[in-house]
Amino acid sequence: MSGQGVVLPGVANARELGGYRIAGRRIKSGVLIRAASLGNAAPEALEALQKQYKVSALVDFRTSMEHNAMPDPVIPEAENIHLPPFEMEDMLSDVDPALVERFCDPNLDRMSFFEVIYDGGIINDSFYEHFLLTASGKRAWQTFFKVLLAIEDGRAVLWHCTDGKDRTGCAAMLLLFALGADRDTVMRDYLLTNEFNADKLQAVRQKLAPLNWIKDKADGLLFISGGVFEIYMAKAIDTLIEEYGSVEAYLNEELGVGSAEREALRGKFLSEIIGSK
Repeated sequence: MSGQGVVLPGVANARELGGYRIAGRRIKSGVLIRAASLGNAAPEALEALQKQYKVSALVDFRTSMEHNAMPDPVIPEAENIHLPPFEMEDMLSDVDPALVERFCDPNLDRMSFFEVIYDGGIINDSFYEHFLLTASGKRAWQTFFKVLLAIEDGRAVLWHCTDGKDRTGCAAMLLLFALGADRDTVMRDYLLTNEFNADKLQAVRQKLAPLNWIKDKADGLLFISGGVFEIYMAKAIDTLIEEYGSVEAYLNEELGVGSAEREALRGKFLSEIIGSK
């Protein structure tokens, strides 16, 4: 398991950005934590977040439907902040109404759920564009960076969604670029989800083996079951570059994270230059 891992019993895909090297510096440990849903967090996980990491903000990127079904736990001295980059009705707005009706069936099992979203064309390599280019997405990321800039020294922020990979992954991508990370570091962090969810993904592959699905459909099921594919994040980054010239320009123009804010983030979350002492 990667050294990025954070031990939070009951919380899947829990890890941190601490330790990544950026231009001769490195991200401080224990202050930038990303994870999947906290709904099943064990008491010792919540205690660690409070006492070991001193988390002062829990940022929830889930939809209101997800959030209301399983609210985040309350941790003393930590603010719970709900920032959905999209709501479920937004994702379904262009889908055939007959498929939407199937999607809303309360008896829908996970495989049938996948069939609905696959048939609706929701799962594809442009999936993250909705998070990044819509007004609701931009509002969520703007506020996320305001939270990061307001964090006191010695305190941590944890952000999450349901699986800790897509909305959470986009937040991590934007933050890493704001801190000055290169594309390889961003992609390495994104793809770690496959390592942290390896057992779950292997079980899905075993179920897929006798189905003889085409690769595109099989990959789609792996994606909604906790896996990630490089092409999804690569497309997101490339789209920002095509639309704005660079990810940094998107941060500046759309999120209000300009050079001064990026420098403040680096001062807050990066250690001194390695070997400077």
